[in-house]
Amino acid sequence: MRAQWAARMSGPGPALTAVLILSAVLAGCTRAPEPGPAERWAPRPGADWQWQLSGRLDPTVDVPVYDIDGFEHDASAVADLHRRGRKVICYVSTGAWEDFRPDAARFPASVRGRGNGWPGERWLDIRRTDVLEPLMDARMEMCARKGFDAVEPDNMDGYRNRTGFPLTATDQLRYNRLVARIAHRHGLAVGLKNDLDQIPQLEPDFDFAVNEQCAQYDECAALTPFIEADKAVFHVEYEVPVARFCPQSKKLRLSSLRKKYELGAWRRSCTSGPSDN
Repeated sequence: MRAQWAARMSGPGPALTAVLILSAVLAGCTRAPEPGPAERWAPRPGADWQWQLSGRLDPTVDVPVYDIDGFEHDASAVADLHRRGRKVICYVSTGAWEDFRPDAARFPASVRGRGNGWPGERWLDIRRTDVLEPLMDARMEMCARKGFDAVEPDNMDGYRNRTGFPLTATDQLRYNRLVARIAHRHGLAVGLKNDLDQIPQLEPDFDFAVNEQCAQYDECAALTPFIEADKAVFHVEYEVPVARFCPQSKKLRLSSLRKKYELGAWRRSCTSGPSDN
């Protein structure tokens, strides 16, 4: 294209003009830069939170952070939480197919593997980024369009499970970093969900962490790289009483809750004390 423009010019003046025009055209065709870290929400250690993925949303829990289902709630619910002074995290699954989601038919059968233990869910072949990247981009765009501040991508450790695919640790690192880039592309902060073994490699790519049951399995110290980087760790236990895990959570500066498996409104917090909502 540059040669075609040059061939039409008879002197140095028009040639220079053509180069400037071409540069402007090419600049307009490039993708806008991703929002930098300073432009994204950056949750800090110790922030109290509420995680509710089922039941009617209760927006009255007096905490600075909410984590709710991205598909189940519209922009008005997010705006209401914002008016109440909350930052809002968008829960979506990035590593498993869910037959109950409105975009389920867009996932070809070839990327659906074994069930992951939850009804209607199957592990995804995360090696197939040609298929999954546009699908995950659409989900992140949905979160951004609704006004969420961040995203919690779930099922980020398929390589450690029987997925039906020969996934490796390298496959998981590549895919998790892709998920982080997609979220950042849409101006969203992004959390690393579980995947404790890869925290040393992945912490720089993520803005916070979300963990389930590290106290039950004596793994909470593995989350220290996030705390040392001044990034929040949102942690939940289901079976261990708060009296047993809260002292260690406070020492490690984790944002810890006791929840029931259905993840309704009920919670017990190590930060703000008991709360039945």
